[in-house]
Amino acid sequence: MLRFLTAGESHGPALTALIEGFPAGLDIDFVFINEQLRRRQGGYGRGARQRIESDTAEFLAGIRFGKTMGNPIALCVRNRDWENWKGVNMSIEPLPEGVEPTRESKIPRPGHADYAGMLKYSHDTLRPVLERASARNTAVLVAVGSLARLLLAEFGISIFSHVVSIGGVKANISDIDLRQIPELTEDSPVSVADRDSEGDMIAAIDEAKKAGDTLGGVFEVVTLGLPVGLGSYASWETRLDGKLAQAMMGIQAIKGVEIGLGFGVADIPGSQVHDPFLYDRDRQKFTRSSNHAGGVEGGVSNGEPLIIRAAMKPIATLMKQLPSVNIETKEPAPAFAERSDVCAVPAAAVVGEAMTAIVLAEAFLDKFGGDSIEQIRGSFDSYMESIRKRVRMDKQ
Repeated sequence: MLRFLTAGESHGPALTALIEGFPAGLDIDFVFINEQLRRRQGGYGRGARQRIESDTAEFLAGIRFGKTMGNPIALCVRNRDWENWKGVNMSIEPLPEGVEPTRESKIPRPGHADYAGMLKYSHDTLRPVLERASARNTAVLVAVGSLARLLLAEFGISIFSHVVSIGGVKANISDIDLRQIPELTEDSPVSVADRDSEGDMIAAIDEAKKAGDTLGGVFEVVTLGLPVGLGSYASWETRLDGKLAQAMMGIQAIKGVEIGLGFGVADIPGSQVHDPFLYDRDRQKFTRSSNHAGGVEGGVSNGEPLIIRAAMKPIATLMKQLPSVNIETKEPAPAFAERSDVCAVPAAAVVGEAMTAIVLAEAFLDKFGGDSIEQIRGSFDSYMESIRKRVRMDKQ
């Protein structure tokens, strides 16, 4: 079983993760992992915090000579901004008598976890809530997801993403080959494959920044090379699509998730929704004339590309402060504004890749699990050969 826990606060010493269930013998590409962390910090519209941090993953346990040992893996991503907060504001030790924090907040921000979290945990200040609820914590999710991606890549599975809309500006991707997306988005500041819409997206972000506002959007995560049979239809909690939806909704500011046609299936008849089977006699394999299901049917991967989209709401911390109320005085007050992004959709797409990888790695190990990469490869190769035999015309 692959499982992990994370800990850490936005302005604490570090973000940490403890990962259990990773097989032995996996080569760790440290450059790749740190490149994913760099991607998460990028994208047009990001705020000043990204100029302070320069994220890298520091491995503390579970890896020897660049390979996993089968032991639990411990890693951390250190917060450079801790130096500016470690005194009276985020001290781990009790403060001296008479010393008070200088960066407390008593005014909840609409759209954040501030108010609900304060009441849930009986805090008299919002600082403990916003520190953990902050999207800064997605950095360690990307580190964990990068490990999962390395595991999946060993078996020919690749994951990438692109932005399909920002602030109502939509990319035209109807004729784009999925395999070309990584190359098309590589140099785009908004991670869009349709360069004709790139300028309009950037202009929309600039306009929102001038107005003290923020923008959301939609990103798409694509997985290629996924075998048939991950997940299960047998129980609700084992459905692959359900696990993917939960993982995506676990990313800060994500308000909607769809797979394949998603909500579009509600508007058209079944004859235009479901993907007809074909048989390719030359390649001796079953194919589909479309992929409206997005790679999952009945909670099980069906061998087609996995297509997931997620809708991100505009960042809830606005420079144009929204109305709020002081939790102590009960008087009206503008919601406070810390450093914030104008738009973080391209960054959220990187986190979406990571969460997709984590879910798929868990499902992959559930089906092909072993204590080492060598053992998993034997199970995987045997299964794939059995699939090929079942669909060949000469199987008898």
